[in-house]
Amino acid sequence: MHKYLAKSNPEETIQEHTDNLLKNYQRLKKLYPSVEIDWYLLELVCLLHDLGKMNLLFQTKLGNASGKGKEIPHGYLSVAFVPDSKLEEMGYSEDEIKVVYQAIARHHERKYDFSDSEWKNEIINLEEQWKGFNYSQLGENAEYSSEVEMLYFYPGSRIFEGNSAVDAEIFKKYVLLKGLLNRIDYAASAGIDVELENDFLMDSMEVQLANFKAINPEADWNALQKYMLQHQNENIVVIAETGMGKTEAGLLWLGNNKGFFTLPLRTAINAIYERITKNIVTTNQAGRVGLLHSETYSQYLLHEGNAEMDIDEYYTRTRQMSLPVTICTLDQLFDFVFRYAGFEHKLATLSYSKVIIDEIQMYSPDLLAYLILGLSYIDKFGGKFCIMTATLPGIVTDLLLENGVDFVQPEEKFVSSRVRHSMEMVHTEIESEFIKPFYNDNRILVICNTISKAKKIYSELKEHFQGEEIHLIHSQFIKKDRSEKEKSIFEDGKKDSMKKCIWVATQVVEASLDIDFDLLFTELSDVNGLFQRMGRCYRNRSLDVDTNVYVFDGGAKVCSGVGIFIDKLIFENSKAILNEQVGILTEEKKMEIVERAYSTEALRGSIFYQDLIKAVNYVKSFDSYELDKADVRARFRNINSVSVIPEKVWQENAVEINSYLITLSKTSKEIGKKEKMIARTNLAEFMLSVPDYLYKKSEGAVHKINRYENVIEFKCDYSNDIGIIMYEKQKEDLFF
Repeated sequence: MHKYLAKSNPEETIQEHTDNLLKNYQRLKKLYPSVEIDWYLLELVCLLHDLGKMNLLFQTKLGNASGKGKEIPHGYLSVAFVPDSKLEEMGYSEDEIKVVYQAIARHHERKYDFSDSEWKNEIINLEEQWKGFNYSQLGENAEYSSEVEMLYFYPGSRIFEGNSAVDAEIFKKYVLLKGLLNRIDYAASAGIDVELENDFLMDSMEVQLANFKAINPEADWNALQKYMLQHQNENIVVIAETGMGKTEAGLLWLGNNKGFFTLPLRTAINAIYERITKNIVTTNQAGRVGLLHSETYSQYLLHEGNAEMDIDEYYTRTRQMSLPVTICTLDQLFDFVFRYAGFEHKLATLSYSKVIIDEIQMYSPDLLAYLILGLSYIDKFGGKFCIMTATLPGIVTDLLLENGVDFVQPEEKFVSSRVRHSMEMVHTEIESEFIKPFYNDNRILVICNTISKAKKIYSELKEHFQGEEIHLIHSQFIKKDRSEKEKSIFEDGKKDSMKKCIWVATQVVEASLDIDFDLLFTELSDVNGLFQRMGRCYRNRSLDVDTNVYVFDGGAKVCSGVGIFIDKLIFENSKAILNEQVGILTEEKKMEIVERAYSTEALRGSIFYQDLIKAVNYVKSFDSYELDKADVRARFRNINSVSVIPEKVWQENAVEINSYLITLSKTSKEIGKKEKMIARTNLAEFMLSVPDYLYKKSEGAVHKINRYENVIEFKCDYSNDIGIIMYEKQKEDLFF
């Protein structure tokens, strides 16, 4: 038998599959020649990684032979083809040769569940297949040895990061070699290019500037944007006021390089994606800008027809990290900090990429810890990063420096002289009676720290202003209703809207919606949260009233959520600082307040600080490959919520919901991927997330889709005006 298959559906030989790897290898080398990789070794592992598939048991599995016995994962057999004597003659060290062996053996991270004798027996048998194998691309690398030492890939022989410079360098070589082999292999298997070239972004930005000049011949990039252009090859931390064109500044810094643009919230990511693909890059290049978060496919369905390519191919390219520009959430990239088995392709990709971090102040202590450690790895491996933020907690730059990260930071803050906000502190808990007299012809935004407080204020205002435009938005609405509410608040919050209304909200509006209300009434959470909330009022206009922001600081009490999910020390510090700053707040003053409230010194003793340092040390405490990917995903996302469909919603939409469940229960042979994804997207319209502790109190029914998936019918009432309504025995305060 001379025709050895790499896969059967569609049928592809080992030689054909490897040819596709070599094409992608050449493409990667051409586009990113400066990657700190030994290109010869990368080509070698591409050539050898699948040769173990010649074994009879693998070919039997594909229907290409007949044999019996326990199949050993092919990566562990492919090591027999490593020309170690040649590598020694070429001057490669024992550690470097070990890197080659391990990159091949572990390229699929299969379980090591076979004995020494089983492995050695299969290595001897494989030599018979090798005699009938012909592949011209191997050339002088055509070598086989049945005397391979197993010490190269025992579970305990992993290449760890270690503490010495030598260990760290070998670890880096391994991560890059295995990671890029994985990227090239995945692309070849998917039938796509490993990378698409970014040869369009700077041209698109020049077109943008030309469009500005057509309106105003004096138009030019502003000081922030020019600074970013001048420092394209450096790690940068910049503080810039909202409305200074940070998106354009980030793209100018990115230039014609591979890049990732990260934000904390899906709604903000979706908005940036839509803006870049519709208003910045040319139409025929929109398919080179990707969107990566947990609902990518459903978003692509909304934009189907905008991209150059088929939606499934577009989705595959996005998931494979092949697009030049990707806008994404932190968890899609930075889980590599745990160094789980299989993380290498992410860090290897980031080694020749540029990462833009926006809204850094929005991250919780654990995510901030992962971000800081992730940036330290990106810096060590050769990638670049840029942090852009309107307010920068001082502890961030301190921790970056402590972790050996080099960056430049301009002496100036990019801030205008305009004044947008004048603040009054109200020394009580938030109350509807205070708000009612301001209704008049104003568009009012009320932001509470917890859902229960928001519901209370909403109910009181709704009852008082019967028949008026009083609305509520928070996270406890099903997706369909929340999307409608987001559209409505966006329309009501347009600067030129004349519609008199009151919107009561939680922190879901802090940074995700481009809205501009006349008056803001808010509970105090902390300085950062307050300034984010202020950005929803007089967002893009200068102050023309005496006061437009009213902050309730709780008086002798604390505001809702404080001591539960809002750090009490930070709250008290924020309260003290803000009470010294009543009246007009310039943008520069806001930045100074944040620096003061979030300096390392000010944060010491806070739960936030303890959690942040604990998270940094926690991640560092793990050895590389100590955790598996599933474990890391759970830890990284801090999964403490469950997606459910409220009982009342299920009952009212049972026919439609059940039709989607039937579609999802079908096998891939019965139904196409796209049809399933559409059903999944439509089903998600009826879902919302509830805290895990609350879900455990429910007696909701579990509806099985298949052996891997369930849909939960959550026992509660529901209203599209106020969201879920818990039964008496379930009632708990909700915090988002």
